[in-house]
Amino acid sequence: MNYKTHFPGFVFIFLSKFFFLFILSCNSPENKNQQLSENSWDAEQRIKELGIILPEPSTPVANYVNVVRTGNLLFLAGKGPGLPDGTFITGKVGQDLTIEQGKEAARMVAINQLAVLKAELGDLNKVKRIVKVLGMVNCNSDFIQQPQVINGFSDLMVEVFGEKGKHARSAVGMNALPMNIAVEVELIVEIEDI
Repeated sequence: MNYKTHFPGFVFIFLSKFFFLFILSCNSPENKNQQLSENSWDAEQRIKELGIILPEPSTPVANYVNVVRTGNLLFLAGKGPGLPDGTFITGKVGQDLTIEQGKEAARMVAINQLAVLKAELGDLNKVKRIVKVLGMVNCNSDFIQQPQVINGFSDLMVEVFGEKGKHARSAVGMNALPMNIAVEVELIVEIEDI
């Protein structure tokens, strides 16, 4: 047997099988179901199921706007944990607030940012992906559990948007935040062509 003359045929057969298996995996029921569930996901319905009532977006307190669009990206300014009565959840997490209270504050920020998205887009189903989140926690320098606090924000994004809500993220500690708010979060969102 001449090794050189049979090697190209072996490679062709191997690559053909690999390609065939790749095509089968792309068309597998699991992949079709995942694509179907992502396409049929209804963020507006999820908001109702979660019992969330979106507030009117707060007016910026300085010389900036709530959201800027460039292409298919929305850049949302930092928001704090504003409550329906116009007050904020304030204090340092780990000193004035527990981690669970900080997490609840971050969830409230998520609701406020969803309100900004709803006001901008009219329909949360126009969100294609939550791309990037920057979460800032008001805390002392020895506090190191910022990720657990910002999970309050991230968890709600996934609850509302499913796979499209999973995002890149930074969770950092701040010596102080405006008005002594407990948490501030800004984010970048990709939207469908509109």
